[in-house]
Amino acid sequence: HVADFQLSIASVIENGSSGCLAQDLHLQAQQLAERLKCDSVVSEISAGPGTVNFTINRELLAKTVLQQVWKDGSEYGVKSELFSAVPRQKAVIEFSSPNIAKKFHIGHLRSTIVGNFIANLKVALGHEVVRINYLGDWGMQFGLLGVGFQSFGNQEKLKSSPLQHLFEVYVQINKVAEDENTKKLAKDFFRKLEEHDEQTLSIWKQFRDLSIEEYIRIYKRLGVHFDEYSGESFYQEKAQEVLKMLEDKGLLQKTVKGTGVVDLSEKKDLSTVSTVMRSDGTSLYITRQFLIISFRDLAAAIDRMNKHSWDTMIYVTDKSQSNHFQHLFQILKLMGYDWAERCQHVSFGLIQGMKTRRGEVIFLEDVLNEVRSRMLQNMTSTKTTKALQDAVETAEKVGLAALIIQDFRGLLSSDYQFSWDRALQSRGDTGVFLQYTHARLHSLEQMHGNAELTDVNVAWLLEPDAISVLQHLLRYDEVLYRSSQDLQPKHIVSYLLTLSHLAAVAHKTLPVKGSAPDVAQARLCLFHAARSVLANGMKLLGITPVTQM
Repeated sequence: HVADFQLSIASVIENGSSGCLAQDLHLQAQQLAERLKCDSVVSEISAGPGTVNFTINRELLAKTVLQQVWKDGSEYGVKSELFSAVPRQKAVIEFSSPNIAKKFHIGHLRSTIVGNFIANLKVALGHEVVRINYLGDWGMQFGLLGVGFQSFGNQEKLKSSPLQHLFEVYVQINKVAEDENTKKLAKDFFRKLEEHDEQTLSIWKQFRDLSIEEYIRIYKRLGVHFDEYSGESFYQEKAQEVLKMLEDKGLLQKTVKGTGVVDLSEKKDLSTVSTVMRSDGTSLYITRQFLIISFRDLAAAIDRMNKHSWDTMIYVTDKSQSNHFQHLFQILKLMGYDWAERCQHVSFGLIQGMKTRRGEVIFLEDVLNEVRSRMLQNMTSTKTTKALQDAVETAEKVGLAALIIQDFRGLLSSDYQFSWDRALQSRGDTGVFLQYTHARLHSLEQMHGNAELTDVNVAWLLEPDAISVLQHLLRYDEVLYRSSQDLQPKHIVSYLLTLSHLAAVAHKTLPVKGSAPDVAQARLCLFHAARSVLANGMKLLGITPVTQM
């Protein structure tokens, strides 16, 4: 069998392994093992090649793990002493952040599920979290959109499907965007917006409010919510204050061309600058191609500090924006805000090749509908699927699990090629397999009644397959700790996949049905613990466990 703990002799002797031959080490291991005594915790001590191996009393292992899982329930793992020294903090997390009237691209989907995971994890560990969606809801494109709506808009369509309608209007008006007349009208519309003209503002507000309503409905399908729908529009006035602060502190410099820049170079020789202002004096948008920091982003960061006085602020966006955030934090620091060091950019790679049957992904809802219909098709084509009452809802939850696990299996920063077939496989390391395992363990409990821990005799849980599950359950806190340190979900994902594989093996070799009552009770208890931890981990990742499949 596999020992629970192992001590390497080379690590504890005076001059290490350099002067020792392998057989000497082996001899020393044997001598040490003979001198050590077993006790009520350690049941076996043996020597391996240069190691001393310790096995924990099997009944004690089973009893301790099961009691802990039972007692802590959904807080199992987070109550571990690993977290006792971690201070409770307040975190602001900005994620998802789509642009109104533009497509909700796949990067927004990634930002949404990654941000949601980080928020869930922090909340589970006892931190206070503010979830912010920072919408692209201001700028010249709204001048264009306003003009477009006057020509192609339809009030009914705007109310029934705002995201789609505004996108269509925007596409249409963009065809004539270079036309001098259109340009002039768009400029006028946006100028009126900036001057707070009531009629113009109410049109804009309608675009924003109806879009948010629709977003809320779709996020709900994803199991995601926000505490605050902020946006660039909130910071037009405050952006002017930031401009003045930069000027007062002597940080804003003009280049020969008249653009405003902030010098970020070490030697103050303008070798690294961040452009903040166009030569015509308008505040700039962040465009991906150039490193341009808008005053709005600076104003938003300062405002959040004043409003929430957070301990850490996390921005979740794709890695093409890394430089942008480095500059943002540097400028804040130059402005005298030391808290800029507690800002963090969690970046992720790009997903290639995600298409729906209709083609390229334009709306988040297309992805959700696609994953639901494909999953439903898979479920109805397998013989084993019983007719479920809420098959559509189940298909959606299983399909989402598939998307999330495919996305979270590797490092967030790596790009990956998306594949529907791979994501939706029922065997192998997929979200479908996790859901299937959870549903199976759940129906086991339904069939045989709930186990009660009090009358369990752990002597019936000494088979190797039971021990493997128990040893794995014991490690859950270490995995949570790793993910809390680097904010990478992959540690939890691979832990849950292994747990599911181990539980599947135990489910085969340790039947509940047809076993003596004591044995059946003990095994039920083990499977209950495995299902409980599996469900906890899935929920952290943003997955809703299903109870039937």
